[in-house]
Amino acid sequence: MQSLADIAKLLEKYGKFYILAHKYPDGDAIGSSYALCRAFQSIGKKAKILMEDEIPSKYKFLERYIKKEDFEAEFIISVDIADVNQLGESLNKYSDKINLCIDHHITNKNYADNTFLDTSSASASEIIYALINEMGINVDKGIAECLYTGISTDTGCFKYSNVTAKTHRITADLIEKGIELSKINRILFDTKSRKFLKLESLIYNSLEYFFQGKCAMVFVTPEMLKQCNIMENEFEGIASIPRAIEGVYVGITIREKSLGVYKVSVRTSEKVSAVEICKQFGGGGHACAAGFTFEGKIDNLRMEILSCLEKKLCL
Repeated sequence: MQSLADIAKLLEKYGKFYILAHKYPDGDAIGSSYALCRAFQSIGKKAKILMEDEIPSKYKFLERYIKKEDFEAEFIISVDIADVNQLGESLNKYSDKINLCIDHHITNKNYADNTFLDTSSASASEIIYALINEMGINVDKGIAECLYTGISTDTGCFKYSNVTAKTHRITADLIEKGIELSKINRILFDTKSRKFLKLESLIYNSLEYFFQGKCAMVFVTPEMLKQCNIMENEFEGIASIPRAIEGVYVGITIREKSLGVYKVSVRTSEKVSAVEICKQFGGGGHACAAGFTFEGKIDNLRMEILSCLEKKLCL
């Protein structure tokens, strides 16, 4: 694998970039891509972020740091994308044209011409921070707020097991850049819309326990979303609901995307590997946070998940 210095030298050769983020973008996908885009723009390069879905409203404050530009790219970068199937339908045309992948997922498929993979990083934003510094680009307040957003959300506001001393050192430097820390934290972690609260109540009503309470499973249906009048990009964070319950080692969130198609999010304690569970269903992710897509009947999905967990939780 190429070094970060090699990647920096490669990027210096080009002046027009597309930056791809995954569908249903989370804080790290948004923060890392926005930070890289602003960094390029700050040194006179052209950069544009492409993603399938609109970003959730709570991240809109980062848009002020990006200039909208129209051009044809010379070089295409994917950030925080382990597999091209995460691009979404509108970006599939770039799946075999990606020149560089920057990622931190252990399940990365090595699909790009060049890959910089650091699975020890808690977020893609940590890698982008290192890359920007390697390129000698000044990390201004705007870049810092983008990076802080990515790092803080992918670590659960520094609660998850992926947090390292490096995470805190980077964050300390970002704070010193003058970011509006308390304001950003309130937006990201302490504010919920009334729609989201209504959806939460419906989700809790669907809660089921298994294996003496070591596993909790919740469901999200299209009918729930319609009842709450909530859009696809307005309920990030629901996957953490079942895992937050006392005594639960594995939290499963099953969301019906369309008839017979389900998106499954798995959140675990350090006792159980989420990514190993999801790999069995063709998915991937991190040690304590992973997911997969399932096509079939919901009863079969439940049965297969519980069968997979039985050996892990009935010890």
